Amino acid sequence: MTLPKKADGKPRNIIIVLTDDHRYDAMGFLKPQDFIETPVTDRIAREGVHFRNAFVTTALCSPSRATIFTGLYAHQHRVVDNNHPIAPGLVFFPEYLQANGYETAFIGKWHMGLEGDDPQPGFDRWVSFKGQGDYWPNGDGLNLDGARVEQDGYLTDQLNDYALDWLESRTREKPFMLFLAHKAVHAEFYPAPRHEGRYRDATFRYPETMAPGAQGRPMWVENQRNSWHGVDFAYHDDLDIGDYYKRYMETYLSVDEGMGRIMNHLEQRGELDDTLILYMSDNGFLFGEHGLIDKRCAYEESMRIPMIARCPALFGAGRKVDEVVANLDIAPTMLEVAGLEPPAWMEGRSLLPLMRGEQVAWRDALLYEYYWERNFPQTPTVHAIREDRYKYVRYHGIWDIDELYDLQDDPLESRNLIFSPGHHAIAERLNQSLFDRLEATGGLDMPLPRDAGERQILRRDDRASLAPFPEELLKFLAR
Repeated sequence: MTLPKKADGKPRNIIIVLTDDHRYDAMGFLKPQDFIETPVTDRIAREGVHFRNAFVTTALCSPSRATIFTGLYAHQHRVVDNNHPIAPGLVFFPEYLQANGYETAFIGKWHMGLEGDDPQPGFDRWVSFKGQGDYWPNGDGLNLDGARVEQDGYLTDQLNDYALDWLESRTREKPFMLFLAHKAVHAEFYPAPRHEGRYRDATFRYPETMAPGAQGRPMWVENQRNSWHGVDFAYHDDLDIGDYYKRYMETYLSVDEGMGRIMNHLEQRGELDDTLILYMSDNGFLFGEHGLIDKRCAYEESMRIPMIARCPALFGAGRKVDEVVANLDIAPTMLEVAGLEPPAWMEGRSLLPLMRGEQVAWRDALLYEYYWERNFPQTPTVHAIREDRYKYVRYHGIWDIDELYDLQDDPLESRNLIFSPGHHAIAERLNQSLFDRLEATGGLDMPLPRDAGERQILRRDDRASLAPFPEELLKFLAR
């Protein structure tokens, strides 16, 4: 598991904090809503680097996490849903760190492959739980280095405690890598009691694109309004999106506090400025945009994530990076931070040059993919290509329209240009680019996993009716 060492690469300490479903703009310094407070998150961005265009290549828990650990697309690592085991032979970047002298720890939500929480290769310390876990004890407990122990309190706080205990127990003879993966802020949202109700009386601004009937919106999107992942029947309940968002941000407060505790500990030990702290999420989350909740689709709120980093020993403060970066880039970045040359088979690229403000040739587009799930059948198979300006979204297996957006003129993705005069050549170019990238990375054969998981397939008869067939296709048929 050894890798070539970089000539100028001093191994740095690494802490990755990963949250679940935290959307890209839900940080206080971006002011998406007037009431949210994320002081420690804001500090990391202020004293480090904010990646303003960070994305995942698949907006779903398990596929995204596998991409973070491998630097591969879902069609390569084959973890394409939340219900099936990891393919044999996958190599995770912590295995390289461990083999090259790092102390390593994984603490939190693994959630790759069925409901298992067994220790995985590459980690000296292991604390995890089955599946999604629960904010409060559910009887399953935690897996501590292969032994079952009780979960004896609020999960976010307990994971932060385990992280601090491990950091305190280290001998400091080796560099370390801590991967702290919170369940928060995954639904259902349960804030710590000390935070519950903090935003109850705050005013929530509902998204502009929440209304039905947007021109050019695909039929499947309109139909999903009245479903498990739609605003008219969200999680098959009467759910107010504004109240839901407030609880979401209340639930995040304990994550923010935990990062503050970790930073204070490192500062007391004189290790803070020499430690790379990277904060990110495994995917975004829609709160009513396009009439949807949750993720999976290729809209910005689904596939875009927060990503900030701090390490004064490696790069300066206050930098904003506009290049399109992705979870695909995390594994090679961590290897370079450890002074190692990333293996050639990784598809991602190290972010370290961008963190340092270096002028480097970067990707001109990002490939996105999501594969239809039988248990959530409302969202079709999606492939998309996102450039700095244009995004093209192609749907597979449905009789509907595709999407094309000019993100410069329409950042809310409210005007689908797929049939707009003057945009046909752009759509054709992006379609060609999409398939070129899939072909080059072995993505033309789509995976077919066995049926698994509960099916969420209900509609309400007193809510939104089925959308009409797209008018543009009727016009084409009439010719």
